[in-house]
Amino acid sequence: MSAAWSESDPIVDIRDVHKSFGPVQVLAGVSLSMPMRSTACIIGPSGSGKSTLLRCINALVPIEKGSIKVRGIEVNDPKVDILNLRRRVGMVFQQYNLFPHKTALQNVMMAPITVLKQDRAEVEERARRLLRKVRLEGKEDAYPGELSGGQQQRVAIARSLAMSPEVMLFDEVTAALDPETVKEVLITIRELAEEGMTCLLVTHEMGFAREVADHIYFTDRGLIVEHGPPKEFFSNPRDPRTREFLGQIL
Repeated sequence: MSAAWSESDPIVDIRDVHKSFGPVQVLAGVSLSMPMRSTACIIGPSGSGKSTLLRCINALVPIEKGSIKVRGIEVNDPKVDILNLRRRVGMVFQQYNLFPHKTALQNVMMAPITVLKQDRAEVEERARRLLRKVRLEGKEDAYPGELSGGQQQRVAIARSLAMSPEVMLFDEVTAALDPETVKEVLITIRELAEEGMTCLLVTHEMGFAREVADHIYFTDRGLIVEHGPPKEFFSNPRDPRTREFLGQIL
């Protein structure tokens, strides 16, 4: 995307980002950077700006101050190609947002065909491969209403992967699931991370964050209060707010 960017640079680089909704400041100067093929988890109390930050990275929400670069390209540049950005930065939400009148296979195929104008036969082959990847072989012709929440979320992941992204954003993707279906979704994300996909997750799954992430960020009141590798972060939190938060959930 940028001649000035190289793979040794951060693929996601966020500097002093501010965002308010009316009088409420949601992001108050957030900075973080992610190398390629890394996995980071953002944790923190509700309302601390975690989900807003993900939406800013994907240009779903504009920022008021600061810089967000993906592969060296400024996300908030008025001239940026938003379609190209979102093709490279996939996002999976808490709600699955599948088309209920289309099968799992059709849901995965839809964007590459309608948005990217790719060949239908090639897209179908890739979509079937992605559904196998998320362990949904045999469910290609099932409609969302015939699938469990965990299965629908895995279709949503396959749908995002169908655009061949370089970064995947996961926004509380297990929050709406029954406990028994959470594991199958987390296994899918773990496999993506192990294969080298750059993954940024907002999550309350602390055990998963400790196991999978290269780096943990704790946010509170629109700021990154503390961050570090999981072992250090969970065993020796320095900030009182981090210790209080972890004490409530661990």
